[in-house]
Amino acid sequence: MTQIEKSTFESITWVQFLLFLSYMSDDTGNRLRFQLELEFVQCLANPNYLNFLAQRGYFKDKAFVNYLKYLLYWKEPEYAKYLKYPQCLHMLELLQYEHFRKELVNAQCAKFIDEQQILHWQHYSRKRMRLQQALAEQQQQNNTSVK
Repeated sequence: MTQIEKSTFESITWVQFLLFLSYMSDDTGNRLRFQLELEFVQCLANPNYLNFLAQRGYFKDKAFVNYLKYLLYWKEPEYAKYLKYPQCLHMLELLQYEHFRKELVNAQCAKFIDEQQILHWQHYSRKRMRLQQALAEQQQQNNTSVK
């Protein structure tokens, strides 16, 4: 089996498995499907995983691309509240564009995205720390002025 045939087979198998779960009407099937989709959506936050998928041809598979479109329901607040890595929603949105999917084959693209995420986290962490310090100082000031 060639690499393309193998990746197509794997992605079709994955999509078929998820479709099978969608037909299960009991709570166990729904819970399992929710957990699998939650885990998969969060994996999309990892640019190296996206590069892995791109290099194996998953993004060329129409069924897989349709599955990514289906997963957009995770942007709804009732589902998004379960995500630990909200940047996965941004990646999921970008994966709707063919040009972005094609660029992910390049390891340098994945590396750039990874570096940008790190810079964003560093900036966010510093900004959040400054806001927390300012809030703590303000509360301390309010406590001393009340006395």
